[in-house]
Amino acid sequence: MKIITSIEELRDQLRGQLRTAFVPTMGNLHEGHLSLMRLARRHGDPVVASIFVNRLQFGPNEDFDKYPRTFEADVEKLEKEGVYVLFAPTEKELYPEPQEFRVRPPDGLGNMLEGEFRPGFFTGVTTVVLKLFSCVQPKVAVFGKKDYQQLMIVRQMTGQFALPTEIIAAETYRADDGLALSSRNGYLSSTERAEAPVLYQQLSHIAQQIHQGRHDLPALEQEVMQHLAQRGWKPDYIAIRKRANLQTPAADEVAAGEKLVVLAAAKLGATRLIDNLEI
Repeated sequence: MKIITSIEELRDQLRGQLRTAFVPTMGNLHEGHLSLMRLARRHGDPVVASIFVNRLQFGPNEDFDKYPRTFEADVEKLEKEGVYVLFAPTEKELYPEPQEFRVRPPDGLGNMLEGEFRPGFFTGVTTVVLKLFSCVQPKVAVFGKKDYQQLMIVRQMTGQFALPTEIIAAETYRADDGLALSSRNGYLSSTERAEAPVLYQQLSHIAQQIHQGRHDLPALEQEVMQHLAQRGWKPDYIAIRKRANLQTPAADEVAAGEKLVVLAAAKLGATRLIDNLEI
């Protein structure tokens, strides 16, 4: 595996490659990330991964400096997966001057759910993704469904800018007890880790209720919020939305079989977990 830190060298290395498959990451890799690499290989060749902790997507109360950086272990994992190039630019390389040009998602999509609780987050994400796409120029790029809203925003951005990159969605990789794998899981205490699967269990409960014909979605959302709070969680949102645009479905749309997704974000102790489930 070639480890490349400069944009110029990356472009030289990939010149002439027409089927590059790209997986952008912030490092601290786990099995969920590695499953993205395997999916990328099925859709293109060579596979390029990036590791870059993007300051632009960190809010004022989120500690950029404390984000776990495990570069040597990450390199070892990527080599075992047969990744061709790891692009690991420094901040100075990717942002040689203040990044005053930004890509801002439309308010109807970027300011709700995660965007409401993490203002500016998606602007940071879309700006760095567009820049990484410019550097790598991939034929396909793989993003996980665990970050459902992020996946939708990146896909829409790619379409609206007519970028020659197909966005591939990867299913959420889960532990045996249902917990979605996340770098943040490492912050959980042993007691919290035992409690953490309850979030996915509650999403599954919502899906079951809807499949059984329940249509009072706001009441169902509130019940689950209260259930989590009673167990010591601090939920930000439990939201049942339309898969097509993440807007709130009307009762008649639910009755007609509208494809739905339930999204959740909640703090367990000091750790904020997100998850979702398509219904």
